Amino acid sequence: MILDLSGVLSEQHTPVDDTVSCSMEHFAVGERVYPILSKSDAHIAVEYVKHGRLKVEGTCRLVIEIPCDRCLKAVPVGFDLDFVREVDSQASETGSDETDELDENNYIDGYHLDVDRLLYNEILVGWPMKVLCSESCKGICNVCGQNLNEGACACEDTRLDPRMSVIRDVFKNFKEV
Repeated sequence: MILDLSGVLSEQHTPVDDTVSCSMEHFAVGERVYPILSKSDAHIAVEYVKHGRLKVEGTCRLVIEIPCDRCLKAVPVGFDLDFVREVDSQASETGSDETDELDENNYIDGYHLDVDRLLYNEILVGWPMKVLCSESCKGICNVCGQNLNEGACACEDTRLDPRMSVIRDVFKNFKEV
């Protein structure tokens, strides 16, 4: 959804306060695509601050399906986006490097604000480091791929505990032939 900012950037500096629909059907990061299960309309408010700078405020609620990091089961993860950003609407035109204290504004192009790109950036910033279906998730078997939350597999666990390597070395050194 594109929001027109011509009223905000004109001499009258008329603020924009609008509710727009989010048109994203999925969230893509690199080659991975995550479906959006539910989404609410985004409330966006834009007002002129000074010298071509804009204050962009917004709220939106999304639920994205992300696989569990241990067992790969689909987990619905909610994102309650509530943000305030200050952007320089003239930075892209002038190529200014003075935007260190301002947020990146790849969602403003001339007199247009790309709401989906803004929401994409906010989701990316709030993306969880690790997603688990439950705190006690056992993951999958590294031999056969069985989900260990659903039951044990028939694979033999031939791995030795690395903490026991010292004792194993002692027995190897003093082994009678």
